[in-house]
Amino acid sequence: MNKSELISVVAEKNDITKKDAEKIVTMVFDTIVDAVKEGEKVSIVGFGTFEQKIRKERTGVDPRSHESITIPEAKVPSFKAGKAFKEIVDGKE
Repeated sequence: MNKSELISVVAEKNDITKKDAEKIVTMVFDTIVDAVKEGEKVSIVGFGTFEQKIRKERTGVDPRSHESITIPEAKVPSFKAGKAFKEIVDGKE
């Protein structure tokens, strides 16, 4: 499912226009992204947790020259599924 399909489902299930559903979905995504960018943890009970993690500096290999290179430290987004989400996907609920 992509974003436009998600918007269609939200509109259909809530009996609202696709335009209104798009605003809502975009607002939710933007709010999560902004919070994680600022280093906040976003926990949605039963769904999961979004947070920022630090990927430490590491050594890699340049595929063209096969030379060793240093890959700098980076902030990366992380998502951990909640227990209820995991159980639904696994068919236990």
